[in-house]
Amino acid sequence: MWSKLLCALPFVLFLVAYPGESAEINVAAKPNVDVASELLNAWKEGCAATTASTIVIPKGTYLMTQVVLAGPCKAPIELQILGTLEAPADDKTLDTSKEWLTVQYVDGFTLTGGGIFDGQGTATWEHNDCKKTKSCNLLPNNLSFNFLTNSLIRNIVSLDSKLFHVHVLGGKNITFDHLAIKAPGTSHYTDGIHVAKVTDVTIMNSVIGTGDDCISVGDGTQNLVVKGVVCGPGHGISINVGKSPGEEPVKGVHVQDCKFIGTDNGLRIITWPNSHPGEISDVHYEHIEMEDVDNPILIDQEYCPHRKCPKDKEKPSQVKISKVSYKKISGASGTDVAVSFTCSSAVPCEGVEVSDINLTFNGAPAKSICSNIKPVSSGKIVPPLCT
Repeated sequence: MWSKLLCALPFVLFLVAYPGESAEINVAAKPNVDVASELLNAWKEGCAATTASTIVIPKGTYLMTQVVLAGPCKAPIELQILGTLEAPADDKTLDTSKEWLTVQYVDGFTLTGGGIFDGQGTATWEHNDCKKTKSCNLLPNNLSFNFLTNSLIRNIVSLDSKLFHVHVLGGKNITFDHLAIKAPGTSHYTDGIHVAKVTDVTIMNSVIGTGDDCISVGDGTQNLVVKGVVCGPGHGISINVGKSPGEEPVKGVHVQDCKFIGTDNGLRIITWPNSHPGEISDVHYEHIEMEDVDNPILIDQEYCPHRKCPKDKEKPSQVKISKVSYKKISGASGTDVAVSFTCSSAVPCEGVEVSDINLTFNGAPAKSICSNIKPVSSGKIVPPLCT
């Protein structure tokens, strides 16, 4: 009853407290009017509360310019999006040093509600294609979560982001559950979820379709679990380290019970030639289904996008890859090479295990490519591994 009353008063911002319950703050929201300032006001009130609070944006469609919601807060805080938030369509009106919605330095944050974050990126992708223009504009990500702890992002939709849909930097113990991330395969640099310098992250029960990596894993990521994710279109799930000096190791990535549909890659680990030193270890893939995936299993330590580093290929990658396992990977490859292990001649891959693989191309066994690696195999392996 109280929530209905709050929604019936869209121009009022107030807090109702219940003994022993979370206080609810209703954001004053008017259709087609920028809701950013009202959301920020609600956040300041909720963040200052000494008991748990819930901020609600009601059903409807609302414009929202760039917002930074910062802690620390005095108690757990929840942001409940019931409606659709639309970003400005014209990227020239945006501050490129900020994301669209940023939440940072909060312990006990929850984002939920089933709402939609519409980045309205369609108009920007065409003139932000590095392959054609040789230059890229810095554009805002839809959602940025910086240095959160003990937090949950559940049951939201990210649509047509101008750049990354979700960007996670720093923090610990963050769960993403039942996300829907949607952009066409022709959208540029629209990674679904990017994580870096963060510990104990779970991404589960989600559907991600983009024009770039469904999930990208950057340096400093430790103990990442990806479970029950459907990826496609996109570039697959990618781990990459070594592009910049001083990057931290990636350790402990577990991908299981996932499906890839029509993606450019499936399970991909990439490093640049002539890279800075780095480390990727303790990576495990299990129970993965491939459907028309161009590169189902791929380690590429000569990664060179847009042909910007042909001379660098003379100098091998300095990133060490070790303790990687592939178990129960099956389905159809979109090319005749289903398994490609191109490791560094300077620091060959070590401790790579492959078991129970069944990947075909046009109904027949596919091929495998190996260099600077001696994988250990067990069970039935299709295609046979080069050793």
